[in-house]
Amino acid sequence: MDTYNNVEQITRLVIQAIESAKNNETKMSVPVGVSARHIHLTQKDVEILFGKGYQLTKKKELMGGQFAANEQCTIVGLKLRAIENVRILGPVRKQSQVEISATDARTLGIKAPLRQSGDTVGSAPIALVGPKGVVYLDEGCIIAARHIHMTPSEAAAACLKDGDYVSVRMGEDRGAVLDNVKIRVDDSFTLEMHIDTDEANACQVKQGDVARIISKM
Repeated sequence: MDTYNNVEQITRLVIQAIESAKNNETKMSVPVGVSARHIHLTQKDVEILFGKGYQLTKKKELMGGQFAANEQCTIVGLKLRAIENVRILGPVRKQSQVEISATDARTLGIKAPLRQSGDTVGSAPIALVGPKGVVYLDEGCIIAARHIHMTPSEAAAACLKDGDYVSVRMGEDRGAVLDNVKIRVDDSFTLEMHIDTDEANACQVKQGDVARIISKM
């Protein structure tokens, strides 16, 4: 009789655990945005690279008031290894920053840490070469951590908040579940998951494909 009760109790706990897991699945579909290497600059650094008084010019509108600029420059790592034609994003910021992939870091010969955008303290040094001058950053080059942008209403609908981490399933033939995806919430955002080119290639996904939030971590 005791054995039967134990089996019954274990079975009930397993069923409860399965139901709880199902309840925690947000199952929210999110468009994928593949973020290629890019640069954020201060106005001071814009002027060093492009000339005194120079203003970035808009090529394409992005979310949150940002834009892809027409301007590009070359980034240079250790041993003078370089990547040309790296896009600059505007508007200007209080701190210059370069976001690359792990593959780019190996190409440049630098040890760029995995960070959320804006977290550059102690990150890799890098040089930027423009048509009018050169900027050397003692720190500022990172591999941008994957994240999802959403509005407060979208976050509330998914029972999520700014700073939460989720697991996301994406891709088909080479699909994968990506953990540690940070939720970033702001009224100015458009719902989109940002991954870099390495992650996109590994899962064989492209800009505009749909990923699915499957659980909160």
